[in-house]
Amino acid sequence: MESRTVEGETRKQIMALMLKVGPISASAIAEELNLTPTGIRRHLDAMVADSLAEVAPNKGAKKGRGRPAKTYRLTDRGRAQFGHGYDELAYQALTTLKETGGEEAVRAFARKRAEELLSGVEKLASSGANIGEVAEELVRAFSEHGYEATLTDAGHSVQICQHHCPISGVAAEFPQLCEAEHQAIAQLLGHHVQPLASIVDGHDLCTTNIPITPIVNTKRTDLHPPQERSGS
Repeated sequence: MESRTVEGETRKQIMALMLKVGPISASAIAEELNLTPTGIRRHLDAMVADSLAEVAPNKGAKKGRGRPAKTYRLTDRGRAQFGHGYDELAYQALTTLKETGGEEAVRAFARKRAEELLSGVEKLASSGANIGEVAEELVRAFSEHGYEATLTDAGHSVQICQHHCPISGVAAEFPQLCEAEHQAIAQLLGHHVQPLASIVDGHDLCTTNIPITPIVNTKRTDLHPPQERSGS
């Protein structure tokens, strides 16, 4: 059995190969890295479980004898493991956009980005699903884009918690990005939401509260009895 250090290095080699060549089968990876297909499949299964890789759709599948080999590719989260200069590029692009188009241009960009980020949730939201179901789908969508999101039951509400923010560096200078995400969530739910915490502001996670059951105060507090209000 491989040690943890060797396993980590093997995982890096597999991911680097997938990044370089795109969708690839376990047997092809094994041949390229001179490892056993069984060991490669074990790594691939772990990577799929960790959302670092996924089975690629077989667009070239043909009818006939035999089943085409299953191929794998990196997810967005997997690609993000390699690091990049996207934050700086995004910051420069948004700065230029603000200089040429003003605040509204930045807000328009932020809205478009948020809509694309959560586009897969729209179908469920419009199907009549309840708030909790839509919130679960929102968590899935955010997690697919590297936010490491979870859903927490808070009694009269649910809370979407994002344990990582892939755009925190840019969002610190352009809060319109976060605002657009909250607006998109509210629009999909047809319900107001409450941002409670933000990684950008120094918290450990971003938390968005979604009220479900309104809290009704059954004790009436009347500071002005009817007779006083009528002037008697």
